[in-house]
Order: sequence, then structure tokens, then C-alpha cells
Amino acid sequence: MRAKAATIPDAAAADSMDDRVAAVRRFSRFYSRRLGMLQDAFLQTSFSLAEARVLYELAHRDKPTATAVADALGIDRGYLSRILRSFSERGLVAKSSSRQDGRQSLLSLTARGRQSFTAINERSQKDVSAMLEKLSRPDQDRVVAAMGAIERLIGKETQMESSYVVRPPRSGEMGWVVARHAVLYGQEYGWGAKFEGLCAEIVAQMIAQYDPARDRHMIADVDGEPVGSAFVVKDSDDVARLRLLLVEPKARGLGIGKRLVDECVAFARGAGYGKMTLWTHSCLAAARGIYKKAGFEKIAEKAHNDWGVDVVGETWERAL
Repeated sequence: MRAKAATIPDAAAADSMDDRVAAVRRFSRFYSRRLGMLQDAFLQTSFSLAEARVLYELAHRDKPTATAVADALGIDRGYLSRILRSFSERGLVAKSSSRQDGRQSLLSLTARGRQSFTAINERSQKDVSAMLEKLSRPDQDRVVAAMGAIERLIGKETQMESSYVVRPPRSGEMGWVVARHAVLYGQEYGWGAKFEGLCAEIVAQMIAQYDPARDRHMIADVDGEPVGSAFVVKDSDDVARLRLLLVEPKARGLGIGKRLVDECVAFARGAGYGKMTLWTHSCLAAARGIYKKAGFEKIAEKAHNDWGVDVVGETWERAL
């Protein structure tokens, strides 16, 4: 009896694992077919899926080496070399020597290469949008959240940055921005109720004066849950202001703060502003580091005690 009792759970576990493996493989077949990954020409272009992924990496990296691209994609370096040779023959990619190491070749897309990537990117955006638009908004959120969970649970820690999305706020989330600023800055720095009041005033003003051509409101989202915020608002015709940057403690270290600030700068530049400004405090070391890397410089500072503790407010700016 003991022998049988010992084998039953093992058999059940094996069957359960077989079922789980079958489910994952079934989803993989469905997903690759649904997004057109099995076609010789990806998204009805002249590129294969592998070639499209290489184009994506080149478009989103600043002159990487072939080794860096191969490592990012997890593909054989010989296979990548053949793709890059083809790209070079088609006038899509250019090589230059590294200043630090002349033995290394740095890769970049040519104007033709960027045009090719833009065409693929726009087609992919259109196809996925068409797929999602067939679903209700709650079902769209469920799909995105499920994909984020798959990425986070199966992907490597170094790939966590891609498990979040940046999107506009949903109903009720502007209130979340006020509440989380009040709670986190109260816990971490002792800022009092007047700081919450200031945040509420800022948010109310942003909602009342929102102009989609000149303002951008952003929420960072993990599995459908807000974990960060940042806003671009009009300060004057030529100056944009970055406001209310926040990243939840549980989401820090994923590059969310940098991504939000970079998106703010890119939007402000595209909206026609000539300069961007922000107000921060000397105690906010992480945020100040992000601002500095994004090209901002401190131009003024002033001590105050508006929220019940002594702090030093700082004005930072950068040209666009």
C-alpha cells in the first residue's frame, strides 16, 4: 500500500506538468500564428521576423556592437552576421569604428534603414491596434495585464523593463496620483498635509487646462496597476514644465523613472517647446539623478518649510 501511495502523487504531478507544458505550447502556436510570425515575410514586408527584430534593436540603441545586438536578441552571432551583411548590401545599416576601441565596429541605421523600420513599426502598431479594438476596454486591459505577468514571471530580471507600459491616466487615477504623492512623501520625508493640498491643486489645474497638443499626462502601469506618473504641462508658449514624477517603491529599479522623464522630454520637443523646466528638492537624490542624465541642470535653489520640515527647493532646466 505504501508503494502505491507514493506513486500516485508522482503520476498526478507528471500528468499535471504535461498538461501545463501542452497549454504553454498551445498558446505559443496560437500567438505566433495570430501575429503572423510564421510568414516568410513579416507583416507583409520584405523582412523576416528575425530581420525585423534586428532592425528594432538598431533603431532603439545608440550605435551598438554586433555582440550587443546578438546578446539582446539571444541569437547566433553567425546568423546575425549574415543578416547584417544583407542589410549592408541593401543600404540599411552603416558601420563606424569605436573611439574607445578601434577594433570594434558600431552599427547604426541609415536613412533608408530608418524608413524601413518605421514602415514595419507602423504596420505592427496598426495590426495590433486592430486586434485589440475588437475587445472591450476591460478585456484589453486583461490581455495587457496577462502579457505583463508572463513577461515578469518567465523573463529574466534584466528584461523586467519591458513588463510595464506607459499610458494616459484612466478614470480615478488622477486622484491616485495625489494620494500616492501624499503617502509616499509623508512616509519617506515627513512632508505634511499642505504638500497633499499642493498636489491636489496641481492635479485640478492640469485637468481643467488640459490641451492634448501641448500637455501630456502619463501613468506607468504594471499588470493593469498604476505604479508611476509624470506630466508635461504648458508653462508658457516656449516653456514646458515637468510635474509630479513618481515611481512606487515596489517598481523602482526597472527604469520607469528614466522612461517617464525621457517621454516627457520627447513630447515637449515634439510639441514645439524650446525649453523645459521642473521644480524638485535636494533630498530627492534618485529623481535628481534622472533629471541630470536627461540633460537638466540646476539653475536656482531656495530653502523653505512649507510642509513642516526644512527642505531646499530647486529649479532645473534644459533646452530642447
